[in-house]
Amino acid sequence: MPSSFADRLGIAYPLIQAPMAGSNPPALVAAVSQAGGLGSLGAGYLTPQAILDQSAQIRAATDRPFAINLFVLPDEFEVDLAAVARVRAQLDALMAREGLAVRTVMPERWAPRFSDQLAALYETRPAVASFAFDLITSAQLRELKRRDIMVIGTATSVAEACAWAELGADAISMQGVEAGGHRGTFLHDPEEAMIGLFALLPLTVRAVKIPVIAAGGIMDGRGMLAAETLGAAASQLGTAFLACPESSAATAWKRDLPQAQAHDVTTIRSFSGRAARGLRNRFVQAMPQAAAELPPYPILNALTAPLRRAAAEAGRGDLLSEWCGQAAGMVRAMPAGALVAELMREYAAAKRGLGAA
Repeated sequence: MPSSFADRLGIAYPLIQAPMAGSNPPALVAAVSQAGGLGSLGAGYLTPQAILDQSAQIRAATDRPFAINLFVLPDEFEVDLAAVARVRAQLDALMAREGLAVRTVMPERWAPRFSDQLAALYETRPAVASFAFDLITSAQLRELKRRDIMVIGTATSVAEACAWAELGADAISMQGVEAGGHRGTFLHDPEEAMIGLFALLPLTVRAVKIPVIAAGGIMDGRGMLAAETLGAAASQLGTAFLACPESSAATAWKRDLPQAQAHDVTTIRSFSGRAARGLRNRFVQAMPQAAAELPPYPILNALTAPLRRAAAEAGRGDLLSEWCGQAAGMVRAMPAGALVAELMREYAAAKRGLGAA
């Protein structure tokens, strides 16, 4: 069931595994690509060398196309040290109350340099490069095109989709409010771009002339067909793959997802300093959520990193950033290749049913 967009990508199915930085290792990316979808390496947290190494691992496991995703950030960050000191005291006190011995530390760098990450992406030359948090520059876009790398921009509003289209992106990943993980918003306050996917899709398809990818809350083949009916050229699923054995999501995180209720999924700032969607757990309830009280991304994200690692090692899902989309309870624990096959069986059955109706 290839679409014209899938044909352009060189994949069998209009199915993209969402880039999930920190939880989608090369094994997951390769498994999805090998099964006929487009696997995506979430490389936002990776050093340039790790991008090169993990890309090599993907290529050793499959000869099919794959994507690399980066967060568009400045190379250097202004830091409010007083705000850092306040939040470190709050985080350390919380960990002490919860019986975890780890404490916050000041990292050598708050995040890898985006320019260095992008240089590594140029070198490894994936079939697709996708970006979130902001636009890349025209010069960077030209360099990607020169290397025959397709560019996908993340948007959370029609205005952001139009900005990517005007820049010259090849496709838009349209992130509805239902999507798990960090919001890709860059032209608005996050609260202004909390728009449902199935409202965004037809509005965006009408506004831009390039393919639109549906992202947010899609967990089965029926959802893929519904997105296609509204004009999507492909569907991007992330949470659906978190419970796969190839995923590196913490065991406690995988355990909590099937029990998640729709009202448990909320917008969270206190793990990273940037709006993200995930489970409302003990950490979220204990920490302030107001943006004014928290250092921005990636400052807070770097400060909470050792605490999140310690919580994962202790099996404390209630202290983890359990990112997930709105329909997390529909997650299925099966190998990624088998999940791709099942999704496409569901898609085909839904399409047959629609024709019969």
